[in-house]
Amino acid sequence: MGASGASGGILIMWDRRVVEKVDDCVGQYTLVVSLRNIDDNFLWAFGSVYGPNDDGERRVLWNEMAGLMSWWDRPWCFGGDFNVVRFPSERSGAGGFSTAMEEFSEFIHGQSLVDIPLQGGQFTWSNNQVWSKIDRFLLSPEWEEHYPNVSQSRLPRLLSDHFPLMFDCGAQREGKGYFKFENMWLKSNGFVDLVQRWWESYVFQGLPSFVMANKLKALKVDLKKWNAEVFGDVGKKKKELLEGINELECFEEARGLVEEERVQKSDMIRELEKTLLCEEVNWRQKSRALWLKEGDNNTKFFHRVANSHRRFNHVGVLRINVALSSDPVEIKDHIVNYYDS
Repeated sequence: MGASGASGGILIMWDRRVVEKVDDCVGQYTLVVSLRNIDDNFLWAFGSVYGPNDDGERRVLWNEMAGLMSWWDRPWCFGGDFNVVRFPSERSGAGGFSTAMEEFSEFIHGQSLVDIPLQGGQFTWSNNQVWSKIDRFLLSPEWEEHYPNVSQSRLPRLLSDHFPLMFDCGAQREGKGYFKFENMWLKSNGFVDLVQRWWESYVFQGLPSFVMANKLKALKVDLKKWNAEVFGDVGKKKKELLEGINELECFEEARGLVEEERVQKSDMIRELEKTLLCEEVNWRQKSRALWLKEGDNNTKFFHRVANSHRRFNHVGVLRINVALSSDPVEIKDHIVNYYDS
C-alpha cells in the first residue's frame, strides 16, 4: 500500500491481494479509505494527509481528522505531510514552542494517537537551507496493538524536497531470544522450593566464581525445561481455559451440569484467575511499569509501553562502512564482527 501527496493532491494505492476497500471519503485535507485485510479480516482505516500552511486552517485539519475517527469507529493509521512540526528540535534554526506546535501535540494527545519514532534520519523535508520533520505516521492504540512491531524509516531522496518514508508493519524477525527470569514464575505453587532443590543438587569444583557461574548455567537449563514442559504458554493456556469454560456454560444453559462438571468448571475458573494474574505480571515486567500496584489490570497500557521499548531497542538501519543498510542479516553480522574485533 502506498500514499503520496503533491501540490494539494493526494493519491492512495493498495494491493487488492492484501487488502480490500470497504468505503472511502474525501475531506478538505484528507483522503481516507476503510480497508479489510484479506488474511485475518482486520477492519481498519487509513487517512492520507496533506496539511495546510496557515495556522487557522490547521485547526480545520485537526477537526476533520477527529470527526473521521469518530465517524468510523475502528483502528486508524494517518500518514502524510502535516506541514507542521511538534517540537523546536524538529526544525533547523527553530526557536521555542509555537502555538501551532502546541496545538499539534494537543491534538495527538487528545485523540490518544501514537507518534512512533523515525529511524534513519532526523528530518523528512529540506530545501537544502531549512530542514524539518513535517511528514510522519500517527496510529491509534488499537492499530498499534494489531501491529506491535511497526516502524517508520527514512529513505534516500532523489528529486523531491521530501524524503520517502518506509512504513513497516513489522513482520516477525527471526533470531534467538535471550534468557530472562520471568516474575510470573513466582506465582506458581512450590516454585521457590523447586529452585532451591535444583540449586542444592548442582555440584561443581573450583573457585567460588567458577562454581557460581556454572550453577547459574545449570539453573537456566532447568528453568527453560520446566517453563516449556510444566508452566506452559500463558496465552495458550488462557485461550484453552476460556474455551473450556464457555463449553461448560453452554451445557449448563442447555441441560444443567452434573456435579463432576460443576467441580470441573470451578477448578477451571480458579486456574483462569491464576493465569490472568500471570499474564498481567508478565506484561508488567515487559513494560517495566513497576510503579503500578498489582491488580491494576490495564493490559493494553502494558502492551503499548512494551511495544515502545521494543521499537526503541530495535536496530532497523545501520551505517556499514559508508552505506546505510536495512538488511537484518547484514546488520547482525556487522554488529557481531564489530564486537568480536
